[in-house]
Amino acid sequence: MLTRTLILPICTIALLLTSCTTSSAEAPAVAPARLDSVRADLAGLVESGAVGAVATLTDNGATAVMSAGVADLVEGAPIPDDRPHHVRVGSITKTFTAAVVLQLVAEGRVALEAPVEKYLPGLLRGDGVDGQAISVRQLLGHRSGLPVPRSFELTEHQAAVVGRTFTPEEEMAIILQSPAESAPGTRFQYNNTNYLVAGMLIEAVTGRSYATELADRIITPLGLAHTYLPATGETGLRRPHLSGYTTVDGNVTDETLMEPSLPWASGALVSTGADLNRFYLALVSGQVVPPAQLRDMLDGVDMGEGNGMSYGLGIGYAQLPCGTRFIGHNGNVRGFSALAGATTAGRAFTYSYTGTPTATSMGAWITSGLCG
Repeated sequence: MLTRTLILPICTIALLLTSCTTSSAEAPAVAPARLDSVRADLAGLVESGAVGAVATLTDNGATAVMSAGVADLVEGAPIPDDRPHHVRVGSITKTFTAAVVLQLVAEGRVALEAPVEKYLPGLLRGDGVDGQAISVRQLLGHRSGLPVPRSFELTEHQAAVVGRTFTPEEEMAIILQSPAESAPGTRFQYNNTNYLVAGMLIEAVTGRSYATELADRIITPLGLAHTYLPATGETGLRRPHLSGYTTVDGNVTDETLMEPSLPWASGALVSTGADLNRFYLALVSGQVVPPAQLRDMLDGVDMGEGNGMSYGLGIGYAQLPCGTRFIGHNGNVRGFSALAGATTAGRAFTYSYTGTPTATSMGAWITSGLCG
């Protein structure tokens, strides 16, 4: 089983590729026990069917990158650790989307307790659906009761292959053909519909595209150079990237291509481990949304999965065995899976992998990535 590790001190990539060397006394380092635990996680992922897996750990300025498996099955080469590889991060997008909404809250342009109807009049109408009864807080916290997307005729990959694109309005028209799942505020139910609506709300309030607000408010200020929201019709990934694989009828199938307009504000983001670590560390330290709005993001409910994980507004959180708290999100789209988060003590981690492994354990990965 091939696993590789690269420890990056505080220096530029350009220097790293030439003559950057730093002793342990000059720069912090990620704890060896933590590296060993994560390395075992990656090996287990590949042994159970993942094609490739990458972990990026950050600890108060030091970053370690480890990989296992291959970037794609055609070339079969190990995943290089000396450059960031783009991957689809799925629902991790939701934390970014929620953060934009919370910035608008801080600016007095959106109120969490206001009904969605105030910002998107007439959108939420249907069987048991009333935008006047659903608050922005319930929307971001998956407590709106809105219908779950079930009736799209194509997967994201199939849409990319045939050139089918979607507008948020088209998606909502399809979704609202189904009845509400529950009355607003009565229960937690994770649901992509909420974040399609959140993206539409951002556009309605600002008068600008969701992609523009995302870039101007988060991606550019934080220097997330390898993070982007693909435009409608941009079905491939920018290089370098991992290829995404799904098992279809027992066959491992390349499904890297994806139509981004289908998941959009709920799950279309592309990023790297280093960028996600930077984002979550900035978020938990109050650099993305003000303290009052960060408290709102972290004021949630138990997800009911029996693992102690709670969900606030676009983010999950849980107490870990080592006494720290995980704050982050996971994401899945066809071919790609990711898990990322941080602590207020300066640690962050991202796992991303391709394929469909038979053995996964997010709780164990979070402990490996943030404890030790």
